[in-house]
Amino acid sequence: MLAGPLHAQVSQERVERAARLLEELVETYGVSGDEGEVRDVVLSHLPDWAEPEVDSAGNVWVRMGEGGSLSVFVAHMDEVGYEITEIEDDGTLALRARGGFLPWLWEGTPALVHKGDDPVNGVFVPREATGAPTRQSADGVARVDVGARSRSDVAAMGMRVGHTVTNPKSFVRLAGTRVTGRSFDDRVGLAAQLLALQDLDPTTLPHRFVFLWVVEEEIGLVGSAYAARQLGFEADRVYAVDTFVSADTPLDPQNFAVAPLGNGPVARAVDNSSVTPGAVLDSLLAVIAGRGLPYQVGTTNGGNDGSAWAPWGVVDIPFGWPLRYSHSPVEVIDLEDVVVLSDWIRAIVEGW
Repeated sequence: MLAGPLHAQVSQERVERAARLLEELVETYGVSGDEGEVRDVVLSHLPDWAEPEVDSAGNVWVRMGEGGSLSVFVAHMDEVGYEITEIEDDGTLALRARGGFLPWLWEGTPALVHKGDDPVNGVFVPREATGAPTRQSADGVARVDVGARSRSDVAAMGMRVGHTVTNPKSFVRLAGTRVTGRSFDDRVGLAAQLLALQDLDPTTLPHRFVFLWVVEEEIGLVGSAYAARQLGFEADRVYAVDTFVSADTPLDPQNFAVAPLGNGPVARAVDNSSVTPGAVLDSLLAVIAGRGLPYQVGTTNGGNDGSAWAPWGVVDIPFGWPLRYSHSPVEVIDLEDVVVLSDWIRAIVEGW
């Protein structure tokens, strides 16, 4: 096996444990608003001592600790994809995006229409090879062809407006500890929180914590905003565990958001939705360094769930792992970063 920069600190046993959990999460589908199956996986991997709650928005809560201040960890269960908005006379399905991504990365690829336990195969309609305008490119509406010839064919197959659509995905091992797939954003955050909880002793915590797995981040922080309203001014800090969209790629300019894969998690000092106060950032890094854990610091694009707490004056401290090719069907991560990300969470809970 090829050794990464963290290889001496991260055992192969821990890498494989993270890989097994992440594979199950990645290969479970959950477009924004349709996260039920992902929530079931999260609930199934909580430690025995946890007493989870599911709120009316669909978020999963785990509370622990007694007395003192309250800190919140949050990761989101949804992924980008599409929703059926119209069934055309010719049997094709018109779609709207759920979340922000580049539609052309999906054109001409296989599709899955999610309708319960029996998804329907299809294809995302491609553009003409000549580049001439087609319905797909001319009106800006993505469409899926499932082989139906009419609206009645589609109805007979059990599809309807509101069903979600993705392309098929799988968790694929690359060289060393690198893996590729789709929806690592934010399945890695889900996995890191679960791994940390599995290794925590809830009887030794210094103060109160809430761990959240939330819905509909990709369409406007819906689940986080709901949770923030429930807690109001009660929380002191919120840690959004989410992607660091990295320029560690062959083609991206190397003057912004560079965080190499395999060099450890990244503190998001600044993004499009938040600025971590300098003193707070320094304190976080001191805790991480005190455990001998590697870290990176950077600025990147995108927002984070923690910003939903801003109206209540809660300090937002987002961090995550470096990700290549964000919101595409071929995202790439390093599993060693996932393991150390769970160590960051434990270090914060136990020592900050």
